[in-house]
Amino acid sequence: MATPNTHFGAENIALMLKDCKSIYFIGIGGINMSSLAHISHLRGYRVGGSDREKTALTERLKSEGIDIFYGHAAENIESYDAAVYTVAISPENPEYMRAIERGIPCISRADYLGYLMLGYENRIGVSGMHGKSTCTSMCATVFMAGGADPTVLSGAELEAMGGAYRIGESENFIFEACEYMDSFLDFNPSTAIILNIEMDHVDYFKSMEQIYRSYSDFAAITGENGTVIANADDHNIPFALENYRGRVVTFGVKTKSADYTAINIRYPQGFAEFDVMHAGEFVSHVKLSVTGEHNVYNALAAFAAGHISGLDPERIAEGLKAFGGAKRRMEFKGKVHGALVFDDYGHHPTEVATTLEGVAKRGAERVICVFQPHTFSRTHALMNDFAQSFDAVNAVYVADIYPARETDNLGISGKTLAIRIGDKAEYVSGFENIARELNSTLREGDILVVMGAGDIYKVFDYLEFDR
Repeated sequence: MATPNTHFGAENIALMLKDCKSIYFIGIGGINMSSLAHISHLRGYRVGGSDREKTALTERLKSEGIDIFYGHAAENIESYDAAVYTVAISPENPEYMRAIERGIPCISRADYLGYLMLGYENRIGVSGMHGKSTCTSMCATVFMAGGADPTVLSGAELEAMGGAYRIGESENFIFEACEYMDSFLDFNPSTAIILNIEMDHVDYFKSMEQIYRSYSDFAAITGENGTVIANADDHNIPFALENYRGRVVTFGVKTKSADYTAINIRYPQGFAEFDVMHAGEFVSHVKLSVTGEHNVYNALAAFAAGHISGLDPERIAEGLKAFGGAKRRMEFKGKVHGALVFDDYGHHPTEVATTLEGVAKRGAERVICVFQPHTFSRTHALMNDFAQSFDAVNAVYVADIYPARETDNLGISGKTLAIRIGDKAEYVSGFENIARELNSTLREGDILVVMGAGDIYKVFDYLEFDR
């Protein structure tokens, strides 16, 4: 069971933290939490935090002078003035319970981030059911290439930033805005990017109407002087923007009347290149270093964000070309018996399908996918869509479902999904067993995509990579 978000708001948080000199982060090892811990440390707070196990992120924080505790214990938080927590923790977490007992300020991650970002003038929040991390990373490279020196908080690590966050010296703040449990409603964007809207997070969202309301509320935060950058090709977004009173800037591929459009799209070697048009006029030619039509949309959104922020179009194009993908977003891992191997975070049917369709355009002899479903509720609710997401591949190995915050009370498994996919799919339990199958079947000319938002990346520990 997740712990609810707080919704104190930036002004109240400022008052709550007025006399605080130290902050403790419960779940500090997460990508977003580690970013917030680092920024708080730079702002002069004594910072500490805990997580279940040692990772590269926790070691980096420790090297910066932040106190790290492995395992959660009430005594860890005794000397701190305030606590920030991720909603992924249980309400029975001993540190969270002790913070409540002591009566110290206890603030959810999203609420705290909303407070921090008000120190910046140009606040760009990237939202959507999928593509957020990639588009946030594209925006980061665009603004860096444009000399805009942004502060960035992403959900994925980016080599050009040396991690998932970057501390800049300008008024530009770029952040990933996650909709789960309405976390993004605690943020304060001046510009809101909406990439797409569809059903997901079915353990929280029970209807499309609820999702429309959430995105409508997110857009409204920008205010009458704010801007929404919206995908004109997405049929759900207009329902969320019916009552929006600020400026709407659109982008699209199919909708020729959109403010920013991509024309003359080609896919040499699977990597898109196209002309960007703004208000019907040519602006720049863009070449991408990542595959798939979905990345054309991500690039258009990032282009629009940079352009309306005053960046030079050619510098924007340079940034987009330099973007080679974020960590676990079609990240190249090496070769196994000559086959190209990639790691991808995709876990929603649309993400899965569009990513694999993009891979297929690279002209491999065979495209093979290892897929780890993420949560029982999502797999059950979107089963029909998942079953049709692998049309572009030759073979699928389906792993056990990654439960995350859930327990199985629906009676489904990875085997259930494999059966629904059909003859090209095989259910294989255990990372070593999956790797054994791959080591015996992969050959030169193949592309392997290992896909999922859980711990499926552990398969790489058992693959026979070429030296």
